[in-house]
Amino acid sequence: MSNMQQAAATQSTPARIPTFIDLRAFARDSAPGHPLPEVARDDVFLSSRRLLDLALGPVTVGVMSLPAGGGLVPCQPADEFIIVCAGKLTLTVAEQGRTLVLGPNNSAVIQHGAAFSWSAQEPVSVIFMRHGGSQPDGRGIVPVREHAPMAPSNPPLAELLLTPAPACRNHTDHRSTDGTFSCGIWDSTPYHRRAMLYRHHELMYLLEGSVTFVDESGRSGTFSKGDIFLVEQNARCSWESRDRVAKVFALYRPA
Repeated sequence: MSNMQQAAATQSTPARIPTFIDLRAFARDSAPGHPLPEVARDDVFLSSRRLLDLALGPVTVGVMSLPAGGGLVPCQPADEFIIVCAGKLTLTVAEQGRTLVLGPNNSAVIQHGAAFSWSAQEPVSVIFMRHGGSQPDGRGIVPVREHAPMAPSNPPLAELLLTPAPACRNHTDHRSTDGTFSCGIWDSTPYHRRAMLYRHHELMYLLEGSVTFVDESGRSGTFSKGDIFLVEQNARCSWESRDRVAKVFALYRPA
């Protein structure tokens, strides 16, 4: 599509309100989203993808569908968080002398510049979040550790809270060189807060508990242990959790 066609399409399509998105549902249904543009790719790992319709920016989110077999990615083009939705994926970084096997719900960060091979004995579905503004750094693959030691982190702003302040903790396994893209784990005691503006994109995989969101249109959704979802940048959502919540996160927050 040309720039003029894109502009015309934008003018004729009502603006969509940023909200929360069920990524497991997106992975199951091949209808929504759009494929990558027709550009040359070194490996099916980089090309067999379907993207969410997000606002233009440095972040892309979507699902890759890998066939049984394997391949080689000579240079990862950006920092990328991945979580296996179904199947088992083996990643090998020869430079690190390291092999990482990711089963269902296991996650990792493939760092910008990494060279790696992949293999799968059966088709694999992988949800990803890519930070296109990253710079080459570690050039390896970093697993996100679900049981890493955590440190206290800041609770929500007091003026947003409808309940007493929760106790929150986190651990970061990866942070981009510019500090805008981070991945790790977080947990919190129960709390309820008013809607706030998300200045960031945040992908979450719930390890424990459940959380209910309500966006500015009044749309409500509850996610529970095992769910994978995204809260879009510029969404205005409330949060209510009635028990302890623990999650894996991949977060892009502009400087």
